[in-house]
Amino acid sequence: MAGPASNTSRAPAGIALLVGAVACFAVLDTTTKVISNSVPLLMALWFRYAFQAVATTVAVLPSRGLSVLRTAHPKYQLLRGLLLLFTSLFAFYSLRHMPVGEFTAIVMITPLVITLLASLTLGERVSWLRWALVVGGFAGTLIIIRPDGDDFNWAMLLPLGLVICNAWFQILTSRLARTEDPLTMHFYTGWVGTLAASLALPFVWAALDSWTLWASLALMGLMGTVGHFMMILAYGRAPVSTLTPFLYGQIGFAMLGGWIAFSHVPDRWSMLGMVMIAVCGATGAWLAVRQSRVLIEPVES
Repeated sequence: MAGPASNTSRAPAGIALLVGAVACFAVLDTTTKVISNSVPLLMALWFRYAFQAVATTVAVLPSRGLSVLRTAHPKYQLLRGLLLLFTSLFAFYSLRHMPVGEFTAIVMITPLVITLLASLTLGERVSWLRWALVVGGFAGTLIIIRPDGDDFNWAMLLPLGLVICNAWFQILTSRLARTEDPLTMHFYTGWVGTLAASLALPFVWAALDSWTLWASLALMGLMGTVGHFMMILAYGRAPVSTLTPFLYGQIGFAMLGGWIAFSHVPDRWSMLGMVMIAVCGATGAWLAVRQSRVLIEPVES
């Protein structure tokens, strides 16, 4: 009797931590867009991963030692790290060309794409309701992108590349989580991204003459690291089925960030598409969690 009561009493704290995590990710995306025309994006990407990798190492190694490096699937750890790196790369380039709120809404169709991939490649049965939610989410995406509209440009399709990479990242995460230590996975993710981005660093490094740009890079790294940490704490305090609907609060925080930093307010059609994605995505993710098929995590850059 004590266990369920304890979980129930801790659920509000878990929800608060998750809301804080998605707020951090929205700040990360907004800051990325702010500096996107002033800092080489590959340099910003390296800084973001290096901050996370070093912070994770400092936090984990003193207590776990080299045992954190043990993994039964080093190739999959490498692939998982590269998938997240490409996810971030698509995010950084997308944010250069798109408003933060609309970008975040499109990214939030990831759980729906996972449903599609699970059906096509993993042979999972998908109910008619989940298929209807997938169709609704993609319809919302088309309303935001409006490929036949006057404001459309091909850069608006970049978030779809992010969604595909992130969907495979999430599927691989759900498979590795059955046998791998979460801290080990997090450790490899940070360092694979850092080392891979380091290959391009000598070619893109630029001397920054403004302390505000350095402060923005530090803020990006801090928000990514703190957001991940708060997310881990949240899932330790509340069931995934309880937390899942609150993931879509990131859309609201992203819209707020876009308004504060760029005075941008989505038009009514974009708002309609964002609402459709939020409703269909939250419902679909909740159904997936209830059926214990795949772990859905917040999307971040």
